[in-house]
Amino acid sequence: MDGERIRDVTHEQTRGAALDEAVAALGRGELVVLPTDTVYGIGADAFTPPAVQALLDAKGRGRQMPPPVLIAETRTLDGLAWDVPAGARALAEAFWPGGLTLVVRAQPSLAWDLGETGGTVALRVPDHPVARELLRRTGPLAVSSANRTGRPAATVATDAAAQLGDSVAVYLDAGPTPGLTPSTIVDATGASMRVLRFGVLDLAALREVADVEAPEPPA
Repeated sequence: MDGERIRDVTHEQTRGAALDEAVAALGRGELVVLPTDTVYGIGADAFTPPAVQALLDAKGRGRQMPPPVLIAETRTLDGLAWDVPAGARALAEAFWPGGLTLVVRAQPSLAWDLGETGGTVALRVPDHPVARELLRRTGPLAVSSANRTGRPAATVATDAAAQLGDSVAVYLDAGPTPGLTPSTIVDATGASMRVLRFGVLDLAALREVADVEAPEPPA
């Protein structure tokens, strides 16, 4: 691929047309690479199961590793999740948009198939203006890091394109992303909230807002 699918969104003059193209591609069930506040992500319409499967196929990933879902605003949480603990809501208010992923119980009525989720969904509001502008237009997107499984995540669009090639319809190039430190994942589906993965946020920052337990020690 000679860069013909890469669209510059660093300038206002080109951003609108690039986003229009990305929105149209996602509406057709195609894949788009977008910048986030961590690394570049590969995204699909969360409510189009064949598109989510295409995302997993592009990464070389199985259904046992379902992608998180990115949303534009905190208020979308209640449309996608139920029985959300008060502590999880407090974390969302404190750290969204930003480097927090919340695993919550998915609304059972939703017509999506993200993989083997066990009735849960991992949600995040990214702190990146291009990502949020896209999400406001498309609604929730299933998004995973823009790389083949086992290879480094992409922090520039050209790296994502080198790995994912023609499996992606549009690459939104916003320049280098902040880096490889991932979001911190907190599981809010059990009797108590627990960190599944540390990233941008440490335990002390989380505990300033809510009662969160450290990860379980390895067996």
